[in-house]
Amino acid sequence: MAKQLIRAATASGANDEEARGAESRPDFVHKIKVSGKEMRESHYWLRLTQHAQLAKGFDVSPIIQEANELVAILTTSAKTAKSRS
Repeated sequence: MAKQLIRAATASGANDEEARGAESRPDFVHKIKVSGKEMRESHYWLRLTQHAQLAKGFDVSPIIQEANELVAILTTSAKTAKSRS
């Protein structure tokens, strides 16, 4: 699970960075949507970690909340960019 979380979280960041260098608005929208999908996966793995109590002694709740907020930001960003094209 840790490997999956690391892959999803780093992929989200990498795709967000790629979106910043997008060659067109549709390219930006596509990359930011991929980033959002990866962040949703990260959110899933974090919730599963919390539910299975795999991070004993560590409060995962703030990280889960931050992942949730990032999903909302990325989703809104994609919708806004798409509506402006």
